[in-house]
Amino acid sequence: MTDSTRQYCIDHDIDPARLPRHVAIIMDGNGRWALSHDMPRHRGHVEGVNTVRRITEESSRLGIEYLTLYTFSTENWNRPVEEVDALMELISIAIERETPDLIKNNVRLTMIGDIDRLPAEPRRRLEGCFAATAHCDGLTLCLALSYSARWEITRAARRIAEMAAKGEIDPASITDATVADNLTTAAMPDPDLLIRTGGDCRVSNYLLWQIAYSELSFTDTFWPDYSPDEYRGALRRFGGSERRYGMTSQQIQQLDNTPHDDR
Repeated sequence: MTDSTRQYCIDHDIDPARLPRHVAIIMDGNGRWALSHDMPRHRGHVEGVNTVRRITEESSRLGIEYLTLYTFSTENWNRPVEEVDALMELISIAIERETPDLIKNNVRLTMIGDIDRLPAEPRRRLEGCFAATAHCDGLTLCLALSYSARWEITRAARRIAEMAAKGEIDPASITDATVADNLTTAAMPDPDLLIRTGGDCRVSNYLLWQIAYSELSFTDTFWPDYSPDEYRGALRRFGGSERRYGMTSQQIQQLDNTPHDDR
């Protein structure tokens, strides 16, 4: 973390040492925001893209390492064709429009999900942005597109079963780490904090394996209205939480007070 990033955190009353490495967000409420403003639903998705830009920029300024956004689920393919087509077009336009700013802010774009289901044009633009930002080593922005946790876990189970059938792995040796290594998020740490906007208190088939010990934050605010101020509030609350991972507070304190050998 740079001195300027650390100072930015301090200026906003955030402890830099207690920031989450990885924040995952369920961006809910675009359609309801539009309806509440007497607008067609697609206008909410357009405004939602602007919020993505604001929260991505804020994450970068704060020194967050990974930001994963639930952009389009496998279940979303069941929405009305007109809405799906509009979303795919919006994704295509937004990716191309935002690529220069991602590069300027040193943000690398990646994706988790079934990319083969995406129409040709969004896929082409996505892959172009992946390549254009591959050299960036600041924030990693990961879009969960055509994604669901059950799809991902089933895919991982199938891959592990195929390896076992070929004799490449002993079934008795399969561990949690084996499963994690075959998930689409294998290159990232698990989310420390999951935020959901829009008022619902559920995780909607999102990163079910990875959020086993994530802190959860729910807000009634619709995604288009979700501000950097409210985001920082969620980060402050995260900084004040004690993550015990099944242990007691006393055990955590003992671990924190144990000298570490860095050799």
